[in-house]
Amino acid sequence: MTAMPRPLLYTLLLGAIAVLSLFSLAVGKVWIPWSAWRTLGDDPSWIIILELRLPRTILGIMVGVALGISGAVLQGYTRNPLADPTVLGVSSMASFGAVLTLYLGVAGTMPWVLPVGAMAGAALGVVILLALAGATSSILTFILAGAILQIVATAGVSLALNLAPNPWAVNEIVNWMMGSLADRSVDDVRMAFPFIVAGCIMLGFTARALDALTLGETGALSLGVRLNVVRVLIAVGVAMAAGASVAVTGAIGFVGLVAPHLLRPLVGARPGALILPSGLAGAVIVLAADIVVRLMPSVAEVKLGVAMAALGGPFFLLLLVKMRRRVA
Repeated sequence: MTAMPRPLLYTLLLGAIAVLSLFSLAVGKVWIPWSAWRTLGDDPSWIIILELRLPRTILGIMVGVALGISGAVLQGYTRNPLADPTVLGVSSMASFGAVLTLYLGVAGTMPWVLPVGAMAGAALGVVILLALAGATSSILTFILAGAILQIVATAGVSLALNLAPNPWAVNEIVNWMMGSLADRSVDDVRMAFPFIVAGCIMLGFTARALDALTLGETGALSLGVRLNVVRVLIAVGVAMAAGASVAVTGAIGFVGLVAPHLLRPLVGARPGALILPSGLAGAVIVLAADIVVRLMPSVAEVKLGVAMAALGGPFFLLLLVKMRRRVA
């Protein structure tokens, strides 16, 4: 497929984000009528818009951008089309770090501890994976490494649930682990925003190095790429972007896997050129999925993390089948 002109691609993605943002502000259990939009704040519905829908929409965009960019950078660096914060266990390690703060009870008294715990867990997962990437780019190696991280993180979360001091702590951890944008406030936006922005900026600086790495590590070194600096940027950037996302919304998976694959045919073979479009596509995916879960005819709202897992699981299987046919 021929690469789409960059201005047209950005226009389409930004237009989709704008339209979905308007829908996100309007739809839900309580629909905002057209008459409320014309009153400019006089209608009581504006309380719902400003206090509930607006933070939810902004977080959806932020988290989608963070996970989409993280997935594109990890795939570009490892030369692995299956790399993603969720598939490789980075999001699970971030969840484990955050759950520890909930289990110990420090997140309630010091809210800043939760994002720190999530980012520390994500950083540990990224460091382990990038250490493996320095020796091999085998897809099997990364899948196995991700599976190990998933098992370790899941075991840690299960232990915290098993030893939780009361049922309320168990309920809090379980609800948070399923991932959701519901009932988030402006405080959550303020807490995650600086970390996500800083992490995405750091990951954006790796674009030239990712393009050079298509020639292999030796070729990248001959072009003047400092791989040790690139590894640090990726480790810290993914930890901040994905970790802060997990800290405020819980585990929302497969965005970083799906977004780059959808955009790669439209962007071309350059991994660096895929970073920003993947972030925008991630925002589109998260906003669209969040609107769908709100419109589902159920008594309780389906968690966004559950919906994304239902979407991402078959997508991951399809990628594996396509890769197997290509190898055969």
